[in-house]
Amino acid sequence: GNQRNTHIGLYDLQTKENEHLYMFEKNLHIISCSINNERTLLAVSFCQYTEEERASQLLQSASKYLTLLIEIHPINNVRVLKAVDSCVRVQFLYPVEGRNASRESRLLLVSEDKYIEQFDIHVVAEEEHKVVIQKSGQLPRAKVVDDLVWAQWDMMEQRLFYIVPKESKSTLRCVQFYPDENFNSILESHLDISVNDTQLKLVNFGYDYRQDQDVASKSLNLQVFTSKAGGLCVCCSLVSDTPHEIIYSIYFLHKGYNKTFTVSLERTESHQLKEVAFMNLDYYVAAYLPGQFLHLLNIQHPDLLCYSLFLTGEDARIDALQNCSMRSPWVSAVLDCHAGSLYNVSISDSALLQFLQKSKRDCERLAALHCALLYFQHTEDLEMQIIRWISENLSTCHSFDPIQEFIIAALYCKMCPETQNLDKLLPYTSLHDWIGVVPGVICATDIISLPVLEFQNSKGFWEKLNSNLESVKYAEPHLHYHSNMLRREWRNLSEEYFIGLLFCSFWYFCLFTNQREERRATAYLRNIFENAKKYVVVSILFTPSYFAQARLVPLFEEEDYQQQLLMGLMVAQLKDHLMRHLQYVGKKKIDQIVLDYVANLLNLVHRIMKEVWRRYQLHSCIFCFDERGSAGEFAVFHIMSRILEAANGMCMPLPPGFHTLHLGLGVRCLPLHTLLHYIDNGILQLTETCVRKLLKDLDDTEQNEKLKFSIVMRLPEALGQKVRQYWNHPINANLIARKYVKLLLEKLGNRQCSRPFPERLSVPVEFLPLNYLTNMLAEIENQGVHPYEKQDHVNARFVEETALKHTMALLGLKYS
Repeated sequence: GNQRNTHIGLYDLQTKENEHLYMFEKNLHIISCSINNERTLLAVSFCQYTEEERASQLLQSASKYLTLLIEIHPINNVRVLKAVDSCVRVQFLYPVEGRNASRESRLLLVSEDKYIEQFDIHVVAEEEHKVVIQKSGQLPRAKVVDDLVWAQWDMMEQRLFYIVPKESKSTLRCVQFYPDENFNSILESHLDISVNDTQLKLVNFGYDYRQDQDVASKSLNLQVFTSKAGGLCVCCSLVSDTPHEIIYSIYFLHKGYNKTFTVSLERTESHQLKEVAFMNLDYYVAAYLPGQFLHLLNIQHPDLLCYSLFLTGEDARIDALQNCSMRSPWVSAVLDCHAGSLYNVSISDSALLQFLQKSKRDCERLAALHCALLYFQHTEDLEMQIIRWISENLSTCHSFDPIQEFIIAALYCKMCPETQNLDKLLPYTSLHDWIGVVPGVICATDIISLPVLEFQNSKGFWEKLNSNLESVKYAEPHLHYHSNMLRREWRNLSEEYFIGLLFCSFWYFCLFTNQREERRATAYLRNIFENAKKYVVVSILFTPSYFAQARLVPLFEEEDYQQQLLMGLMVAQLKDHLMRHLQYVGKKKIDQIVLDYVANLLNLVHRIMKEVWRRYQLHSCIFCFDERGSAGEFAVFHIMSRILEAANGMCMPLPPGFHTLHLGLGVRCLPLHTLLHYIDNGILQLTETCVRKLLKDLDDTEQNEKLKFSIVMRLPEALGQKVRQYWNHPINANLIARKYVKLLLEKLGNRQCSRPFPERLSVPVEFLPLNYLTNMLAEIENQGVHPYEKQDHVNARFVEETALKHTMALLGLKYS
């Protein structure tokens, strides 16, 4: 104040004003102060005088530091808690929100002599809402911890982390304070951090600039961060013997290992090198050295270096934070200790997307992609911009498939928040390892012992941390669902039942397998098909919202039995996987999880197609063959080919109509030889809808005849029987005749004709082998062997002509 008084106030974030609490009528060096939850008691620790003042005034008998407990509602009594020569920090404990006003307050006193104790303060209410400390002699107190070298207060969760030296290593412990109980030591973890000859370092117990500057060079630069997903990280800056080199370690206690990073800095003055500041961004831990680098480490998936974002230069610049004297008192908050300013810190979505678009390295692209999806929780606008980036960078990513990575990571971020422990069971990446490096950074990984937890009926963070530790014990990477087994099963079924699956109805296929396979295989396949219909078709593909979105992209309402089989296999295996590890959730809940997973997967594929369709301004009536495709259609065809490649790589089903639309664009955009090459290599799949439309809509010009004939010759038998009737052309009729004769002869087998040949209705040909053939076919027909019963009637004259032409050709004679 103007009269050199010392005022203590409480800043209100809403009104941006200070509420006056108490005033000392002299200028004091306040070290620490704290107010209780009811705002009736104030604890203050201050320095009464400096060493110079003490020497000049001969105050040898007076204590240097004083800790007071003051009644401020109303302003009344003052009680001395400590009068010592060592510095003391004070911190009231806070009960959970919504708890009624208590008659008891608890206060922590943290002494520079390396101990912490708790005071229990009982108050009584007098008239006119006056609250005073109950006069009962000394206040009850209890020792919380002794012989510590480092301590950090977690004000949000009412936790005390501290480190005590133990032989050659140090031990991290945590005390949890409960609203209605005392306190309980809940965690112990051994860390390979040297604590010899270190002074006591206190984090989040207030900040005394003069004292902390003296301690900084002789104490641990260390912070503990927790995340709501059950992550527990210890961040520590280490001393390097090499100039222009920074070393820091992140202990991922919830994963059972630590990573030590060595960063080579650009040339700079040695006096500019200061300690690394650490920040808690919940899903990420940030290591920040102003003017040098900003390292964002993924807490949930720290195993692969490519999921951590390492920024340098202008990308690493945080304008408001230009010095290293920073602390992160809680999630997404940073205290600039020099300026006395508190900042909210978050990752900028626009800056992150700009970085993604301009990045030249795969490790940066991967890290930015995962950061965007995880940190911003998958908003629609963000999704659109990522898809746009993917469509422009399909050929620039060499070590990963951006479509695969986007789909898997987006599914993970959509599904995991809904169910506890689901994040340990679903895949989060398409990569199994990462052999690349981050320029300028050396990373060493060491296995550490898992922390020991001791708690009962504790919910929230401790329960999630315990679940993470259990996953590590049971080899967490093996818990994640992967498509290897699905791919093997799919390959076996595709090879064994390909003809029946592709072009027969489900019930025809069941009949087909009953004749050739065991009943067990039939029941298994029937279950797969039922799963596909139950979990996919009924859930999203026949809902108004799906087709409302699909109006832009002309996906056809068709039954794709091959994709249904793949969907059913995925449903069956994913259900089995979740049932093994989520038994407590229940079958009904697991069914819903699988339903949502497959539905979201198909919707993500459709969303990619919709954004690409919109970007290239294609209209929905593009599915016709009377003209060649545009440059935009060719670009969309290329992207659809990459989607198909990504889907095959993950053994992932595609939305119904995808193959039909893909083939239609291929017919419009590709030259004939390239089109046939794509078909022969399985990139384009012949579907009934597309082939039927092609045969019916295209006229029979020489070029179109060549296209149609090439397609017809490549049709599988079952599909050929369905669609050839739509092409009214002599070549097609001859093909039908040849197939007809072949099937009749196959049906005949070793069967003997039992009666004389009937008289032919058609005009006999003066060629005895042909007469014999036609008479034999007629006999077979009369015996009831009709392979084309469900087809249009086959013109017998074409059968005769076809047989005669082939016979003459074999004899080398000229047919007239």
